Amino acid sequence: MTTNNIASSNTRILRWPDVQERVGICRSHAHQLIAKNQFPAPIKLGARASGWIEAEIDTWLENRIAKSRLNNEAV
Repeated sequence: MTTNNIASSNTRILRWPDVQERVGICRSHAHQLIAKNQFPAPIKLGARASGWIEAEIDTWLENRIAKSRLNNEAV
C-alpha cells in the first residue's frame, strides 16, 4: 500500500449519522451549507455511499466555536 499527500493511513471517514451527532445539524441544512462552500463536502465511497473526512469536520467545528466566542465577546 502506498500513501500520498492527500490521505494518510490514519485518516478516518465518517458516515452521516456520525457527522450529524458531532455537528448537530440535519442533512438538508448540511447540504445547503455545502452548496455555499460553508461546510466540508463529502467524498464518494461508492455508487450510493458518501463519507466526510473527520479532520475536515473537526476543523469546521473548531472554526464555528471560535467564531461564536468572538461574536459573544464583541457584544
